[in-house]
Amino acid sequence: MKPLFQRGRKFALIGMAAGILGLGPMAAQAQTKVVVGYQQIVGPFVSAIADGSFDKAAQEAGYKIDWRQFSSAGDISTAFASRDVPIGILGSTGITAAVTRGVNIELFWILDNIGKSEALVARNGSGVSKPQDLVGKKVGVPFVSTAHFHLLVGMDKVWNIDPRKVNILNMQPPQIVAAWQRGDLDAAYVWPPALTEIQKTGTTIADSEQIGKASVPTFDGIVADRDWAAKNPKFMAAFTKVLAKSYKDYNDNVGKLAPDSQGVKGISKMIGGKPDDIVSALQLLLFPNVAEQASGTWLGGGKDGGAVKALTESAKFLKEQRQIDKPLDDYSKFVNASYAEAAAK
Repeated sequence: MKPLFQRGRKFALIGMAAGILGLGPMAAQAQTKVVVGYQQIVGPFVSAIADGSFDKAAQEAGYKIDWRQFSSAGDISTAFASRDVPIGILGSTGITAAVTRGVNIELFWILDNIGKSEALVARNGSGVSKPQDLVGKKVGVPFVSTAHFHLLVGMDKVWNIDPRKVNILNMQPPQIVAAWQRGDLDAAYVWPPALTEIQKTGTTIADSEQIGKASVPTFDGIVADRDWAAKNPKFMAAFTKVLAKSYKDYNDNVGKLAPDSQGVKGISKMIGGKPDDIVSALQLLLFPNVAEQASGTWLGGGKDGGAVKALTESAKFLKEQRQIDKPLDDYSKFVNASYAEAAAK
């Protein structure tokens, strides 16, 4: 994910429990109201919001979802810390920071593997044609982001480059685009829409899918307040079952993805944007199916699971960036594969 408290692609989601709907003499039929908020995000999750799948499943489980759009991912971390939010989305670095600081949440679904949606692009004419050419060059990247994390991981574990020999500049996406257009940068590691813009006059020389395979992946995840989830198993089961179905439907039909597809039109309805652009954004991301979610590739496997390894490596990165004081000895208790396992049956 992007900076800890601000999503670069503005991908974020939060939810909060808000008591029981007052139904007077009909109180016995009352439903627990869950306010679920979302930001601009592409993927099967938003398609399932748009087509009413979540609403139907929640109602059958005795809950009512009130969908609300939020503008800042920073609100999510604050709300989780204050115990106002039971379900929400954070990136892998954000999850790591939150649990390390004592926020009682657990990762229960991989929203997306960031994959090719974050990439290292060399500006045409910069003299950079491969990562090793970055030595002595200016590279823009938002600090303490998943892009920053993979840039440094790539240098350390993949390309054998000393980052001290590269002029790495802390720049937000709009600043990267402006500097790129002035010719002030040789390369940048960023996400759409800035990525899309700089690729027009640059060449992609690495991306987070490649670096993730050689090290650990970066991802966006859906997390839950551990206590709230334990007290609301029916909602968690229904919610995860919809996720499993929507991801299966997406992956089964990804080859038919088109601007006029129902899922694409649903995403456009929820967050705006041109269908063509939504299709392009979807093609940069990877959406693990429920079997992959429950396996050691992601949520399963305990300390040896992919998600736990990613959080552990992210903690080292955050310590180096002075965002946390000390990594935890074990991040496995903050990853819960049980909901995905149940949905896979």
